[in-house]
Amino acid sequence: MHVNEQFILYTRDWCGYCVMVKQAAAELGIDLEERNIWENPQWEAELLAARARATVPVLRRVIPEHPDEWMGESREIIRFLADHASNPNDASVST
Repeated sequence: MHVNEQFILYTRDWCGYCVMVKQAAAELGIDLEERNIWENPQWEAELLAARARATVPVLRRVIPEHPDEWMGESREIIRFLADHASNPNDASVST
C-alpha cells in the first residue's frame, strides 16, 4: 500500500452491488470512504467527470502525486481489493 493511499467508493441507495463491495472491503480490512452520489451532487459530478456516466459502484484509488485510478464493475473491484489486501505493493487498478 502506498503512503497516504486512499480508496473512495461511489455508491447510491438501493444498490446491491455496492453492498457486496462494501462487505468484501470490510472482510478484507480495507478502509473505504463511501460517497453516496444521491446524497451529494458534487460526488455525482466527480463521477461523471471521470467516467462520463453515473453507474455505481465505482472505486477511486487516490495516491498523492499520481493520477487517480478508477474502476467499475463490482466483481473487478472485489478482485482488486482481494489482490491488494494480499499484496498491497503490486495491485493496480485497470481504468
